[in-house]
Amino acid sequence: QVQLVESGGGLVQAGGSLRLSCAASGRTFSTYAMGWFRQAPGKEREFVAAINWDDGSTHYADSVKGRFTISRDGVKNTVWLQMDSLKLEDTAVYYCAAALRTTMAVVPTRDNEYDYWGQGTQVTVSS
Repeated sequence: QVQLVESGGGLVQAGGSLRLSCAASGRTFSTYAMGWFRQAPGKEREFVAAINWDDGSTHYADSVKGRFTISRDGVKNTVWLQMDSLKLEDTAVYYCAAALRTTMAVVPTRDNEYDYWGQGTQVTVSS
């Protein structure tokens, strides 16, 4: 079992920044990758960013590339999502996820490739 706890969400004006954190505990030694997904009201959950736990390879959704940065600390078992130049359309509940199974992709991007999920943290971008 892996427990994930997100923090750092909140209300920010367009153009501003937020930093989300996700602390993992439990069977973290088996982690293959960690990722961030988001779900806006009335929309399906979508991939945002992910990082391979071993080599640090990253992958981003086109919609956030150049604005968001994912990073990890293997000692602290924590992953962060630095979000800059936030837009109204970034408003969503953001979920942290952990993949324990090795996938074909170095950095998994599909939600069914992830085994554990956090409770989510709300990010609201205002005009």
